[in-house]
Amino acid sequence: MTETVIHLHKDSPPAPDAFTDEARGTLTETIIDVVHDAEPRPVDPPAGPAPADSWIAERQAYLAEAPPVVPTFLRNAAEFVNAARWTASYYGHVTAFHAIRLPVYALRLLTRAPRGLARMILRWGRWVADTEARPVEAKAAASADIEAWLTLSREHSRRVRPRRVASLAVATATGITTLVGCFLSPGWTLTATLAAATLVGLNGKKHDSRPLVTRYVATNVLRRLDSTEVIDALAAIGIEGKKGRRGVEFAAEVMRDGPGWRAEVDLPPGIEATAVLEKRAALAAAMRRPISTVWPSADRTAHPGRLVLWVAQRDPAKAGRKLWPLMKQGTADVYEPLPYGFDPRGNLIEITLMYSNLLVGGIPGSGKTSCALAIVLGVALDPTAELWIYELKGSGDLDSVKPVCHRYVSGDEDEDLEAALAGMRSGIAEYQRRAKFIKSLPASEVPDGRRVTRALAEKYPEQRLGPRVIVIDEVQELFTHADYKDEAAALATRLIKKGRAYGLILILLTQNPDAPSLPSSVSSSVGTRLCLAVMDWRANNNVLGTGAYDRGLRATDISIDEQGTGILARGREGFTVRAAFIKQTEAEDIGKRALALRMAAGTLTGQAVGAAVEEQDVETILDHLRAIWPDGVETVHSHRLVEALAAYRADLYRPWLDMDAAGASTALSAALKPFKVSTRQLTIRECCGGAKGLRYADLPAAEDGE
Repeated sequence: MTETVIHLHKDSPPAPDAFTDEARGTLTETIIDVVHDAEPRPVDPPAGPAPADSWIAERQAYLAEAPPVVPTFLRNAAEFVNAARWTASYYGHVTAFHAIRLPVYALRLLTRAPRGLARMILRWGRWVADTEARPVEAKAAASADIEAWLTLSREHSRRVRPRRVASLAVATATGITTLVGCFLSPGWTLTATLAAATLVGLNGKKHDSRPLVTRYVATNVLRRLDSTEVIDALAAIGIEGKKGRRGVEFAAEVMRDGPGWRAEVDLPPGIEATAVLEKRAALAAAMRRPISTVWPSADRTAHPGRLVLWVAQRDPAKAGRKLWPLMKQGTADVYEPLPYGFDPRGNLIEITLMYSNLLVGGIPGSGKTSCALAIVLGVALDPTAELWIYELKGSGDLDSVKPVCHRYVSGDEDEDLEAALAGMRSGIAEYQRRAKFIKSLPASEVPDGRRVTRALAEKYPEQRLGPRVIVIDEVQELFTHADYKDEAAALATRLIKKGRAYGLILILLTQNPDAPSLPSSVSSSVGTRLCLAVMDWRANNNVLGTGAYDRGLRATDISIDEQGTGILARGREGFTVRAAFIKQTEAEDIGKRALALRMAAGTLTGQAVGAAVEEQDVETILDHLRAIWPDGVETVHSHRLVEALAAYRADLYRPWLDMDAAGASTALSAALKPFKVSTRQLTIRECCGGAKGLRYADLPAAEDGE
């Protein structure tokens, strides 16, 4: 073997072309030694003594992840007050529970009193007669041990005589006292007798009788989690180390975490935490716990094989509801996260709408109305936010916010669908107006980027830059309508992509999250997604994004009985959340409070003040042509463009279909003339030879502010 050793020295000029220009400035000499027959070197350095600072390093590593010295509930005043309140509530409830049943307990004791009295008399008689010594005397007599028998007899007489005298005295005193008490104080005597009888009843319980005190069996309060259960459950689903390899290891001890327990587990080498997420139902079955109490998740901040298993002490599906934070008082700010619901641990989960959009999908009955209420009521409590709601089911589920809406439509007729289309067109017109204004501002006023902010909205009130939230419930009615689906998909996609920076927020809710009901151009553009219970992985990925099912974001594991529960995702990460349940009567009260806030702030507009809403439409035929132009096609004949336009915007272009091909081509040419775009004779062999047509390159490029 030959080994080449390169030594670098200073103070001598380097060899020509030996190093780069940068190296020449620092290295001065190169000597290359070639060593023949060199021994191979180990790649791992030999184990030597521990470095001097290893003790310090270990202490630093400990402090980096050390548990808090003072428990959380003592460091946080709110948590301490909450814990104290619940502790007092618990013991107060237990005290009241048993206090109200005291007469029942007393009656049970009285029924046991005769048996208890008989047992006491029997024991007293055995004590007076000293029956425990009889077997010893009998044994001495049987063995003809005269001396022992005489000794035992004398001892027996010495012990029995005082007991008989004491028993006679107690019986006489008790009888006289009871007789006198019956004549002098009959009430007190009866009370004392009953009290004595109840005490005697404590001794009258049968071995197979039911307990004296009524016990509440909490079937939804589960046993404590321990490491043995975790290891056994993981092994039952096939997660265990192979022969000769390390198995499951705990990164931290199993600890209390809110209303449950938390276990941090390092899975065997080569196994990712997603392997457990895929088998959540099997894991719950192995642990013999309800699936709604078992919540595995991956801790990617550590490594892909780190599993965090949280197990609820109480079944969240059977727990009492937690109130929405804004139920009784408070206001909201759409520029900030809005309170939405709670995770399985009971922690408040907020949802961010600003600079994002929201897609909510789930099968019928999965709790979409609860989600919609928690969202729109939060928006309604921001007096500066403008609400446009199109409830295309016609059920009136969102009527509680109708008094504060700039535009409110409820119904499933064609005119209602057309109103929703008009609302999105108006949203596009609004973002174009705002884009022009934002573009005109100096960079000093938009240091965080050219987008609408609370500061800009307050500085330029005349520009009306407050958030505009457009909610379309049952949006599948638009996306599956034969006449409106193409335009609806194009408008929603454009509004989602370009409106968010300018305060335009689109919220879409659907109960059919399949491919036809949810165009990919829409679902792939939404930033925030909420998937309720769905039937298969396709619907799951349609809402949460491609690959979500494989990453462990699985709304298919959510039961339809867990209404309002879903996977909330922004980007690739997601978590389980349950919408705060708000009754319709409570929603009406919140709506009234929102109305009062807006009246005080003077921000009621549109239908809320009885004005006719003018839904602007600044889209031109150029926008419509871009929307319907076939992908990857450079030239299209005019008559084909007219057919596509009529399907896209029947209200504008359907009359052109009544013309002949030449007339329709002329109408298209006339409509394009103001934009200095003209049709020309084109020969397209794949279509129908030569005819008037248009090249896509002839269309001017679209701009945000046009």
